[in-house]
Amino acid sequence: MRDKLFGTDGLRGRVNEYPMTPDIALKLGMAVGQKFRNSGRKHKVIIGKDTRLSGYVFETALTSGLCSIGLDVYLVGPMPTPAISFLTRNMRADLGVVISASHNPFHDNGIKFFDSNGFKLADELETEIAELTLATDPPWIFPAPDRVGRAKRMVDSWGRYIVYLKNTFPRELNLNGLKIVLDCAHGAAYGGAALVFEELGAEVVSIGVSPNGVNINEGCGSLYPEVVAAKVREVGADIGLALDGDADRLIVVDEQGKVLDGDQIMALCAQDMLGRDALPGGTLVATVMSNMALEMFMKDQGGQLLRTPVGDRYVVEAMRREGAMLGGEQSGHLIFMEHSTTGDGTLAALQLLRIMCQRNLPLSLLAHLIEPFPQVMVNVMLSRKVPFEDLPEVGRAVSAVEAELAGRGRVLLRYSGTEPKARVMVEGEDISRVEQYAADIAAVLESSLR
Repeated sequence: MRDKLFGTDGLRGRVNEYPMTPDIALKLGMAVGQKFRNSGRKHKVIIGKDTRLSGYVFETALTSGLCSIGLDVYLVGPMPTPAISFLTRNMRADLGVVISASHNPFHDNGIKFFDSNGFKLADELETEIAELTLATDPPWIFPAPDRVGRAKRMVDSWGRYIVYLKNTFPRELNLNGLKIVLDCAHGAAYGGAALVFEELGAEVVSIGVSPNGVNINEGCGSLYPEVVAAKVREVGADIGLALDGDADRLIVVDEQGKVLDGDQIMALCAQDMLGRDALPGGTLVATVMSNMALEMFMKDQGGQLLRTPVGDRYVVEAMRREGAMLGGEQSGHLIFMEHSTTGDGTLAALQLLRIMCQRNLPLSLLAHLIEPFPQVMVNVMLSRKVPFEDLPEVGRAVSAVEAELAGRGRVLLRYSGTEPKARVMVEGEDISRVEQYAADIAAVLESSLR
């Protein structure tokens, strides 16, 4: 059931196509409300969204479902995903809901949940919610008419979030004299992210802050860091920050216009935390997609890289299990467990700015700690998905490439969680050989699944 509704990060899909339809959202609100409701007291749910036009559809449907089951709903409007995680904890709410498809185009949307502690729901609970949502005759337990929920708009949510973020920055430091280019991707951060940096003293040049419902992530944000890079060079900024549509990921540009992805940001932050004895066990948590150069860097620093499946939820789960304080993804999800329970692009930017201020050095002299191995990804369209271990020809092709790489590279095969395709990733020191290896394995995989 979960495979038919939830992916690696909640529901996501094209608007008005299954599962992103208003009837599913209504039933989903009822299902999750029933799972989180306890008898004898009122319950509180926080709902936020990004700037997609379809956000109104799903906000209304979810609110109707939750209120019908007896939960009170607080609507905060467009706000970053990590802000909803924070507000859920801060307001002692039972549940947080985010309506967003993150970095996807406007015609997609999604729904994801946070528990009362600000963590994404476990797979097992999502499975139970999916089964109830999709049941042909669901056992709804409706409250009495005088116990249905209320919905209300919150007006001070951005103020709460800004104060929280500023409190993660040392009081003895400020951003006076720094010029920052901030790209909000016409997304959820447009309404307040710049204020965080301005109130700490920075001059902020904002772009991607004119959402119209259909321009979210369009030629801007973390998927297009070259836009920030050009603006950094144009205005002579000290740093460029590119967020995605729901502002839970960050890609950075130094003062020379050079792009730093999540791996390079994690390397700098891990080095800083190791130096402060703030990285328990010297452990950094990242996914299987993080570059091998990051793994080698951590070993050289006396630490270790712990890998997880793709998805920031799995990074967080491993961090909680291992007691780790830093984790993230190459794509720019960065989790600082001292301050947050999920990826937060603005918070991550403050951590970088703190390091710059404390060391009094430009980012170009701080951050280029790793030289990523060439990494090639080939997508293979499929009509069916078969466990890779059941494809002996594919296994032999992978083993042959791994023998050629001789420990100086990696091969990774995985199926997309949302699309009918497999991804073949190969890393190595020679880009031309890596490209050929990836193409060879992809060809064998395609042939095996005809």
